[in-house]
Amino acid sequence: MGKKKKDNDQRSTINDQLENVQTETVEEEIKEIEVNIDYKDKWLRAQADYQNLLKETEARRAEWAQYSEQQILEEFIPVYDNFKKAFFNDQRSTINDQDGWMKGIEYIMKQFGVILKAHGVKEIKTVGEEFNPELHEAMGEEESDEFEGGRIMREVEAGYRMKGKIVKVAKVIIAKHESQAT
Repeated sequence: MGKKKKDNDQRSTINDQLENVQTETVEEEIKEIEVNIDYKDKWLRAQADYQNLLKETEARRAEWAQYSEQQILEEFIPVYDNFKKAFFNDQRSTINDQDGWMKGIEYIMKQFGVILKAHGVKEIKTVGEEFNPELHEAMGEEESDEFEGGRIMREVEAGYRMKGKIVKVAKVIIAKHESQAT
């Protein structure tokens, strides 16, 4: 019986050790699961914060765009008002008052120029310049004694650039090359 008791004691010890190992393994797995849940919660919060940031940023951009648009409109409204005054004044003016009307139109043009300049808009040079397809659109060619071939003779519509970027190409008439003229 001594041997049986010894075997039972050994089995009991082994069972206790197995139970401890299983308990430790389960506890470790539980801790690992808890850590994973914590990471997942933090990740979900970070995702939600990021989505909220995107929405807030988009709302601010829209607000800035609206504010910029409003600022530009506020700058052009006085010019529009002056055009209205000039238009209604022309209907009442006499031939002798045409000089005053022309000076008013010239003033309005200067107002436009000041606003465009303030926003970094510059007119593209045309007449006498070498034709450049990046800046100019040829609307036609004509013979010329004054300009050599490929030079711009006349501007049909002005072109503009803003801070180095082309806003609108200039539409022009260019001089024919001599070989084309004959």
